[in-house]
Amino acid sequence: MPGQFPQLTTPRLLLRAFALADVPRLVALAGNYEVAKNTLNIPHPYREEDARRWVQLTRENYEQQTGYAFALALRATGEFIGGMGLTLERRFDRAEAGYWLGQPYWGQGLASEALGAVLHFGFEKLKLNKIYATHIAENPASGRVMLKNGMLKEGELAQHTKRDGRYYDLWQYRLTQTEYAARAAGNV
Repeated sequence: MPGQFPQLTTPRLLLRAFALADVPRLVALAGNYEVAKNTLNIPHPYREEDARRWVQLTRENYEQQTGYAFALALRATGEFIGGMGLTLERRFDRAEAGYWLGQPYWGQGLASEALGAVLHFGFEKLKLNKIYATHIAENPASGRVMLKNGMLKEGELAQHTKRDGRYYDLWQYRLTQTEYAARAAGNV
């Protein structure tokens, strides 16, 4: 057992483990189709049993050391606003980052702030060599979150995924340990 789930803080956010107490807000925020359509893994409609299964899955992934899923909460109020995580591929010392925010919290720089903390955690604590992330090409705001954190676009994956009976292009971004260290040292 890996011990207590880590907590990360930023000026405005607390990144913590998901809890069953998050289920009602999780259903309300992730159940919005405007949120779900920009992700690959949030089903629509999103029901209470989906949220409960998600909370359990996040615990199992942490216990198995295959993933870290952080619930995002506002530090000032404790209000749950979204999720962000790393899916680990230890064989290659890399992880895929993924994230979503409830629609009322879009456009405030919160995802960028949270991603910065998760990248720091991945490189400094988990000693990863590479963190990558993808977004649906039609969601350029997600790409801006990656770019603000120094991630570099490394590919366009044509018709790579399917959602709601339609194929979507994905854009992939990366940050390697070397690139992260150069950015942290102010050399980029």
